[in-house]
Amino acid sequence: MDHSFLSAFILLLLVLDPLGSLPIFIGIMREVPKERRARVATREVGLAAIVLLAFMFFGDSFLSVMHLSERSLEVAGGVILLIIAIKMIFGSAGESAYGLEPGKEPFIFPLAVPLLAGPSAMATVLLLASRQPERIWDWIGALCAAMWVSGLTLLMADRIRRLLGDSVISAIEKLMGLVLTAIAVEMCLAGLKRYFIGGL
Repeated sequence: MDHSFLSAFILLLLVLDPLGSLPIFIGIMREVPKERRARVATREVGLAAIVLLAFMFFGDSFLSVMHLSERSLEVAGGVILLIIAIKMIFGSAGESAYGLEPGKEPFIFPLAVPLLAGPSAMATVLLLASRQPERIWDWIGALCAAMWVSGLTLLMADRIRRLLGDSVISAIEKLMGLVLTAIAVEMCLAGLKRYFIGGL
């Protein structure tokens, strides 16, 4: 199916899913000193955008050089998200589900990769660029617009946390941990299914 700029923007926004990932964003940003949150959010969104742009141009070549497939990328991302999801559900009050020490800020992992620039987002930009390479500037524009919306959502995470309160956010975070578990398992199963069916 051929995409327009608008359909590519909507597709990327659905794949990035900034609203669905909001409780995860809030949990991560809670570990960051208040005065650094806006800068960290902007930096992580920028890093995710760079990763996806690089994957748009060089993803196919990189996978070929490393003898990797989109299926292995999908399974690996699913495993990482599954570990995060389990920690979100069963982690203790003083423990970060994201591998961050209190007061430490994320750098690339887990905010930029894999939560924003995850396997599904990488596969999406790769497919857009490979199917209609003559419209690469449209895909770059759609990606930048989708990342801008995601960045705005991330910048508002602390405000939303203050509005809802820590107890509500904690409950939502555990609920999203369940959802994230299902998403992670689905990613793994999809990658394995494509591997076995493709291998026949």
